[in-house]
Amino acid sequence: MSIKFDEDFTMTIDGKAVPVGATFDVLNPATEEVVGKAPDCTKEQLDAAIASARKAFPKWAATPIEERKKALLAMAGVLAANAEGLKRLLTSEQGKTLDGAAGDVLGGAHWLSSTATLDIPEHVNEDSAERKSITRHVPLGVVGAIAPWNFPIILAAFKLGPALLAGNTVVLKPSPFTPLTTLKFGELLRGVLPPGVVNIVSGGDSLGPWMTSHKGFDKISFTGSSATGRKVMESASASLKRVTLELGGNDPAIVLPDIDVEKTAQQLFWAAFGNSGQICIATKRMYIHKDVYEPLKAALVEVAKTIKVGDGSEQGTQLGPINNKLQFQRVVSLIQDAKDKGYKFLTGGLPENQKGYFIPVTILDNPPEDSRIVQEEQFGPVLPLIKFDDISDVIDRANNTEYGLGASVWSADSDKALEIAKQIQAGNVWVNESQHLSPLAGFAGHKQSGVGVENGLEGLLEYTNTQTITVKKAAPAAT
Repeated sequence: MSIKFDEDFTMTIDGKAVPVGATFDVLNPATEEVVGKAPDCTKEQLDAAIASARKAFPKWAATPIEERKKALLAMAGVLAANAEGLKRLLTSEQGKTLDGAAGDVLGGAHWLSSTATLDIPEHVNEDSAERKSITRHVPLGVVGAIAPWNFPIILAAFKLGPALLAGNTVVLKPSPFTPLTTLKFGELLRGVLPPGVVNIVSGGDSLGPWMTSHKGFDKISFTGSSATGRKVMESASASLKRVTLELGGNDPAIVLPDIDVEKTAQQLFWAAFGNSGQICIATKRMYIHKDVYEPLKAALVEVAKTIKVGDGSEQGTQLGPINNKLQFQRVVSLIQDAKDKGYKFLTGGLPENQKGYFIPVTILDNPPEDSRIVQEEQFGPVLPLIKFDDISDVIDRANNTEYGLGASVWSADSDKALEIAKQIQAGNVWVNESQHLSPLAGFAGHKQSGVGVENGLEGLLEYTNTQTITVKKAAPAAT
């Protein structure tokens, strides 16, 4: 299918383009210029999308799982075949580098194709002379999928893959800050999937609440902030919708004194600053043992000096802008607070007065534990380095947060690091690396970082209801 990636953005409902009425502007965060106009979904159009998904559900649920797997592979193929156009569009609306955008698009393809290798289990509980009992997993119905702006395609694939494989139909809503690439993905899927199996709608701040409160959805899968996640859960509770919520984090890294500073500095830098810090599982606070604090601090500063921050479409750019003005202002407020409190800046600081939502790589030197920059999730290129000298104390400090999404431990002694990792209250803990995720491994948040699981068998089963069938066997015939 041949499409143009730079114009005519339309929603996909029932396998067709929807006539465009009202629209809203989508900005390039590097230039603050309009790169496209996205359709602003009405309540009637949302009703139509849900009705289409509901109509398509029985046939899709009855489709053999092997055929549903082929559909996921076809979706992955669409992303891979159109990666060049999609990545350029994604950079223009999200701000990340072209390489980063390609990783998002191709990562989505990888997630869909890998999810297609999973199977839905059926468990025999009893098979005796008297009865047979089996537990199986059946699809829920219509899923409302709400994806965020930091990784629009791969995080949509986190939801689309298992939802569709389990036999559900989907209405997908991208963030209003990054709807364009997802809308084009929907256009590419027309004719690839049966009408109504995947519907894609875009809209402003009203659309999300309309979805979470709509009685036509059987489940809401949401990725975003913890504050919004609480609102989603409250709204969904009125009709007892199932929910999966992947929310915020304030992820600690604990660095032990036996590391190789030069080797590890690059890894630690990108663990915090990849995608300009706009990653839910990025390192948000770095605890460094006092014996290695000074040399590692110096090494991280040296790495920061080599980094080019700029327009993601320009050659050589390594970090792009913050995606949107609201998040930009939030990160600036944290930097301003640190400046007002007199904390020491090793690099960066307040942004220059220029076009685009650019924030320099900012590293803070040992701010207090109760400071905003340590206690809050920054979701931007700002990192506090914090000195420690006692393992038990630093574990307590790492766990002293309402969040529990990710963490990492760094040491030449992986066994010692593993023992520390087991004491961290987070759903995902890495030893000597960070942010490695797999479509085949469960990804969950503890505490205020989420409800439910994404990815792996556990994530797949989140899109099903459990059903146990018990069959009383006929009594033996009388002799």
